Amino acid sequence: MPLDDRREDLLVAVALTEFSVHYEDADPELSRRAWQLAASRLVEHDVGPLEAVDALESGE
Repeated sequence: MPLDDRREDLLVAVALTEFSVHYEDADPELSRRAWQLAASRLVEHDVGPLEAVDALESGE
């Protein structure tokens, strides 16, 4: 199933958030930047991280 733009943005935001969490100790600056990129994608769609996961799981 091809992803629409919204689902693709949400998937990327969730991946960036997860990356940010996993690399927080190894590279704080990279982690911070990943979080900023994730947050900017979420703001575009007016959702938070948990809402993004819920939307992806429900197929919205």
